[in-house]
Amino acid sequence: MDFGHRIVRACILLAMLAPVSAVGEQLPDPELREVLRQAASAADSFDDRFDAEVWLTDMSARLERQVGNADERIEILTRVHYEASRAELPPELVLAVIEVESNFDRYAISVAGALGLMQVMPFWREEIGRPDDNLIRLDTNLRYGCTILKFYLDKEQGDLRRALGRYNGSLGKRKYPNKVIDKLSRKWYQG
Repeated sequence: MDFGHRIVRACILLAMLAPVSAVGEQLPDPELREVLRQAASAADSFDDRFDAEVWLTDMSARLERQVGNADERIEILTRVHYEASRAELPPELVLAVIEVESNFDRYAISVAGALGLMQVMPFWREEIGRPDDNLIRLDTNLRYGCTILKFYLDKEQGDLRRALGRYNGSLGKRKYPNKVIDKLSRKWYQG
């Protein structure tokens, strides 16, 4: 990451951690700040602690509406970043998929029987010889979901719309890929 990007990220972090000038001046939640610091220090998928703090702070603010509990928010974000990085996916893409699939309800079950944040179909456990894996568990669900998404992205030679269609079982239809791409560009993308 070049110096200019670091400056921009530092300004974002400082702006988010600075007191809010509004009626009844409100300071940032010190507990959230500490949770973010701890998560950033422990987040081994980031290049450095500063990058972790900036990303977690930014994404935590974006996720607050769906996940009110700061500890749960940071747990989700650090696991998403870790699993997405492991699978060589942009974490923001995974966040967009999760928002469309389950709206961050880790206990979600679809009418088709898909489970968890990334709505992974249970048949995959049998397919890989791990019938006891719990797809409601955050780390297990993200590992499966990110691996499946990356596989489809590679299979489609980087064509995101087709990969998302495969992931959702709607290949050839545009509704699902468009929803994910819309969430990605309007809410999660940091560009």
